[in-house]
Amino acid sequence: MTKSKFTHSYQYIISIGNLLEAWKEFRKGKHFKKDVQEFELHLMDNILSLHRDLLNKTYIHSKYELFRISDPKPRKIHKASVRDRLLHRALYRKIYPFFDRTFISDSYSCRLGKGTHKAMNRLRKYAYQASENHTKTIWILKCDIQKFFYSIDKTILIRIVNDCIEDDNLKWLTSKIINSFENGLPLGNITSQLFANVYLNELDQFAKHKLKASYYIRYADDFIILSQGKQKLKDFLFEVKKFLQDELKLKLHGQKVYFKTYSSGIDFLGWIHFNDYRQIRKSTKKRIARKLNNSADLQTIASYKGLLSHGNAYKLQCELGLAEY
Repeated sequence: MTKSKFTHSYQYIISIGNLLEAWKEFRKGKHFKKDVQEFELHLMDNILSLHRDLLNKTYIHSKYELFRISDPKPRKIHKASVRDRLLHRALYRKIYPFFDRTFISDSYSCRLGKGTHKAMNRLRKYAYQASENHTKTIWILKCDIQKFFYSIDKTILIRIVNDCIEDDNLKWLTSKIINSFENGLPLGNITSQLFANVYLNELDQFAKHKLKASYYIRYADDFIILSQGKQKLKDFLFEVKKFLQDELKLKLHGQKVYFKTYSSGIDFLGWIHFNDYRQIRKSTKKRIARKLNNSADLQTIASYKGLLSHGNAYKLQCELGLAEY
């Protein structure tokens, strides 16, 4: 079977029209930031300069700025310059639809129309199906990839991405962006989110089509497989480990791989999932309570009420004082 190719040209990506449209998308929610305002002061000059460098292939990606966040666990975010992020957006907005069509339906991270809630609902549906309407015990294999973003092998990623692209100049550009960071991919780039999905799509396809894992779900670098047979999942784990190591140079996190029955409660995407209900993780509950004590503005309250509406959490809403709003 011939693999489909992204056939649009390099000129199509770097066109002034595409850069301007990318700018409109990029500045949403960022127009008040100093670096964005400075770039916008001389917007057309900056866009023409970027276009010229791309046209002449003299474009050089600048260094990243490091800062740390807690969301809730500590993470290092590497922020590119506005100029570079504009280019990332211009590339992303054109190649995302192509790559998204190649992904399996049960990949839920950083995709339009997907997300955590749909992943959790899919888990509930699969558990119902795999257990034959909760009449049979089912087992869950849950895995987490160790230091995923920083462990991505860029040579392998470039090969996977460029194998889907016809234009040699566009291959040059994607390689330039992927190689702009020293180790793996930087958290923070919109292109990193896409390229991470492209990389792990190799695992998704392997799980679905080689292992024939009917009940497989992935969100970012977390994935789960459901089955009535624990031994079958052990066999899957062996094959997955081998595939990740041999094909993608990745390892599973030793302390975040486990087998459990679904009825005993599965920790996935911040919730503990059971046969007929789900409850918020204790650490998430504590974090919400702490943030509400520090900031009880209406936007924060509405956000948490929206989060808790996706599980059995009315009692918790009452405990936190959210039910009255």
